[in-house]
Amino acid sequence: MPIILAVVVVILDQAAKYFVQSNMLIGMSIPVINNIFHLTYILNPGAAFGIFEHQTLVFIIIAVGLFIAAIYYYPRIPAGYRLLRVGVGLLMGGAAGNLIDRIKTGFVVDYLDFRVWPVFNIADIAIVAGVSLIIYILLYKPDKRDEQL
Repeated sequence: MPIILAVVVVILDQAAKYFVQSNMLIGMSIPVINNIFHLTYILNPGAAFGIFEHQTLVFIIIAVGLFIAAIYYYPRIPAGYRLLRVGVGLLMGGAAGNLIDRIKTGFVVDYLDFRVWPVFNIADIAIVAGVSLIIYILLYKPDKRDEQL
């Protein structure tokens, strides 16, 4: 299930990025809900909020390390910890979506612009949701299955 989730995240992320790149120019912004939500095409050379700009090789190494850790640890997650497995799937899908961009161009395509937050993408949403689920399970349900949620 989480592998399928990761693949779905990558497909959605890459399809949205393809749409933006095919229909917009870099820097272009289209209001969806004026002054609240825009589609804004930017190329992010760094991580969240543009930090660590132009460290593409470092980000690729981190993503590969993350995939290796996931491949090693995922089979060791008990079957009853579905939310933990979903969190890992979301994290892997998001990381893969942004890794594809970094390998192709050295930049990550961002396009979701809520005007009060830096521009981001579907892969970023998956990463944040995945990490949040993982942290929640590790902190609040370390010895319980999540079937009772």
